[in-house]
Amino acid sequence: MIDPNSIGEILYSPEDISKRVKELGKQISEEYAGKEIILVCILKGSYVFTADLSREIDVPCSVEFMQVSSYADSTVSSGSLKIIKDINVPVDDKHLIIIEDIIDTGITLNNLKKMLSTRNPASLKLCAFLDKPSRRKVDIEADYVGYEVEDNFLVGYGLDYAQKYRNLPFVAILKEEIYK
Repeated sequence: MIDPNSIGEILYSPEDISKRVKELGKQISEEYAGKEIILVCILKGSYVFTADLSREIDVPCSVEFMQVSSYADSTVSSGSLKIIKDINVPVDDKHLIIIEDIIDTGITLNNLKKMLSTRNPASLKLCAFLDKPSRRKVDIEADYVGYEVEDNFLVGYGLDYAQKYRNLPFVAILKEEIYK
């Protein structure tokens, strides 16, 4: 059981999340009308968001999974990209949307985008549930964003701290004493 005293302010309720995911699904469906897309779910953090978003997209789509890391069990990006699991299908001339839980420094996503670009997709866009631009260290922006957030350590809705809190149905600030 998760200690409720470790959770600070709840930023987005399950209802807030559902509403915003529906809006993103509609936007993506309109922009990709008549096309097929591949959603590239970045594990582990974006699995919940990807599942919800995929059900809100009305165009043919498939889901592929990648697992990359630059955090390990820390709260600070190491700056290097480690590919733990790669996608299993060719993406030449396919429309890809990288699905990420949160963009923080942008280093991981920037490296991932560069790597996937070398595989000659027809298009490559980024969709992040949360965007934390105040921490950006590289010039990268998502094409689709759920919410822009302040510089807090967030958990829930797939976001974790040391592999905990992913199962919370909301997004909340993790109290600083937990991770410091």
